[in-house]
Amino acid sequence: MTVLEVGWDDDCDSSISESIEAAIGEELLDEETDDLCDVVLLWWREDDGDLVDGLVDSLRPLADNGRIWLLSPGAGQDGTIAPGEISESAQTAGLVQTTATRLGQWQGSCLVARGYTKK
Repeated sequence: MTVLEVGWDDDCDSSISESIEAAIGEELLDEETDDLCDVVLLWWREDDGDLVDGLVDSLRPLADNGRIWLLSPGAGQDGTIAPGEISESAQTAGLVQTTATRLGQWQGSCLVARGYTKK
């Protein structure tokens, strides 16, 4: 499994990235790669710009049936994104949310393309 990490900055929780690397047995790909990936780990904050654009950009490197894990600051944190904005932006980008979970101070939302079929 290959995972591309996008939007990482000093405010991100490196233990999340490290846990993913340990689970897949590989380093995460960085934003400069041209490789296709199975998962995009997208760190996003309210002031990072238009979320729809960020999601559409994240679709480009995804292999068939790939998924985007959108990580945003949890409720009450600087940069929080309203849950309604996440679902609306996902829908506009042609995605649906399948899972939402809390990861430390971050909220994780798993997004897949409409019509996704699990292999």
